[in-house]
Amino acid sequence: MTHRIAIAPSGFKESLSAARVAEAIATGVRRVIPDAELDLIPLVDGGEGTAEALALAGGGRLIACTATGPVGDPVPSHFALLGGPGPLTAVVEMAAVAGLALVPPDRRHPGATTTYGVGELIRAALDAGARRVLVGCGDSGTSDGGAGALQALGARLTDRHGRELRPGGGSLHELEHIDPSGLDPRLADADLLVACNPYNVLCGKRGVARVFGPQKGATPAEVELLSAGLERLAAVLTRDLAPAFAPPAGAPVDLRTAPGTGASGGLGAGLASVGARLLPRYDVLLDGLDLDARLARADFVITAEGALDHQTVRGKIPAEVARRAQAAGIPVLVLAGTIGPGAQDVRAVGVDAYSAILPAPMTLGEAIGRSSEFLADATERAMRIMALGTRLASVAPGAPVIPVAA
Repeated sequence: MTHRIAIAPSGFKESLSAARVAEAIATGVRRVIPDAELDLIPLVDGGEGTAEALALAGGGRLIACTATGPVGDPVPSHFALLGGPGPLTAVVEMAAVAGLALVPPDRRHPGATTTYGVGELIRAALDAGARRVLVGCGDSGTSDGGAGALQALGARLTDRHGRELRPGGGSLHELEHIDPSGLDPRLADADLLVACNPYNVLCGKRGVARVFGPQKGATPAEVELLSAGLERLAAVLTRDLAPAFAPPAGAPVDLRTAPGTGASGGLGAGLASVGARLLPRYDVLLDGLDLDARLARADFVITAEGALDHQTVRGKIPAEVARRAQAAGIPVLVLAGTIGPGAQDVRAVGVDAYSAILPAPMTLGEAIGRSSEFLADATERAMRIMALGTRLASVAPGAPVIPVAA
């Protein structure tokens, strides 16, 4: 009997791309079932690796460039131009220019980091002839509400004295006025799409500063300052900028609480104020992968992510894979670098089992450096446990047995 296994993981942040995670899992599977029929489906969520993955999937290419990084220094970056019919489409991966991995550990102060480079990449994509720009949100090291991106696109954000705001979300509470007169005129004709997690909103009790600020290095006091600044930004964007880009019909986007406005430290809200459409990321990023059909053809699905915890069910890749596999009645295993509080919630979305990959306590550097090895070993352990289970169950007539390699 040939066992068909779909391997559909995300990447491990600051460690392995989704493709390398899938390859490591496949290695572990083949140690136990050498003749397994494997379907490797590396998935991206808008964060690290998104531009490259979509370029490969869409017959496109990466364009290397230099842009302003999250702490204000120039960094090597890129965007993708996709192939295919229709208007030329570019993919701007915000993590490639404003991601947390680009913020040195001793400079992780989200009140000071900026999305200015994201605006520069959008302009570079327009310069390259793109008329459709997809911005992937994820893995951000910023919390400036997209203010930096708007400044790079030509808007002036000033305080009550008419002075340009300092970079970062820490100055947003001083915002008094936004002058849109210098905005790149090509924005009016471009189709700007933002692939974002719809669970992330800009303001309120579940606002992005409160949920993700501490992960980016914010103290409790800084979280409150960032929250107040994003509230102020939403109000001024709504008053000064959004009306010029309002849709001809229908209600304008509520920049405080609409789904996706909190994406990447509020970048979603900033881009929505200049006409971007905020779209559930998997509706955009999984287009063309035929994921549902590929999962339905499998006997078993393995997915993975770096940290499995209470955030997983709020739009992370393992939860999305499990939800789709559950609809087809396919069992799902999740492998994770770490398991945190709330991990058990994934059972409600279709995960049958989950396991951490680390074999023993170790430093973060060692865990990152050996993650591919640990993934392969953890997969092998999981598959041998499954094989034992099927052998024990084989006392029932007709029960399938996983053949174990020596």
